[in-house]
Amino acid sequence: MVRDAVLDLVTGSTCVGCGRPGRMLCPPCRGLLPARARISWPQPTPPGLVTPWAVADYDGAVREMVVGHKDRGQFGFRRVLGDLLVESVLCAVPNHEQPLVLVPVPSRPGSARRRGYDPMGALVRVAVSRLRRHGLTASAAPMLVSSRAVVDQAGLSAQQRSANLAGSMACPSARLARLAGRHTRAHVVICDDVLTTGATAAEAQRALAAVGLSPVGIAVIAATRRRFPAQSTRSLLS
Repeated sequence: MVRDAVLDLVTGSTCVGCGRPGRMLCPPCRGLLPARARISWPQPTPPGLVTPWAVADYDGAVREMVVGHKDRGQFGFRRVLGDLLVESVLCAVPNHEQPLVLVPVPSRPGSARRRGYDPMGALVRVAVSRLRRHGLTASAAPMLVSSRAVVDQAGLSAQQRSANLAGSMACPSARLARLAGRHTRAHVVICDDVLTTGATAAEAQRALAAVGLSPVGIAVIAATRRRFPAQSTRSLLS
């Protein structure tokens, strides 16, 4: 209570879940966040897309945290978002005996420079740290880069998003290609914050396949509600 009062006095922050002054996510609202990852197929599903897993709907407190971390520099959400991503990662792999390689979806050209940091890369590093604490062999592998500019995806249909992103990612350098080669026996998981139409994940999957990597799944924090009902749920960590 005292800590919340001090935070409110110093920063004027309020909880993104309930609006209570103090922490940006209060303990009761943190406890209400979903803890079970679910299969979240886009509608329509891009051909050949590997199974996508999400923990939450892109709504409410989760949406506020994703937007706050990505666009407002609210780094206090990094840990909780990383924890949510871990649940999806663990569900995306068929077993936990082989090494896990988390590949973040790259930011659009210039986005990281404007923000001053790479939001998705930061969340993947948090997830890797959490996985290692639980005894798993995990690493972050930012192998993909945006190879050309794309237009803002807001308002585009699934077909338009797919056309917009086609050929926009690559694993271009010899260094990245060698890194990819070292992970051919690992479970490679594509990681992103939000799944909407699946176009971004499909393009990342294509770019990895071009250097001989076959991702086993897609792990995201949240998925938009424009999709099929969940087919399965799992909870891997307490």
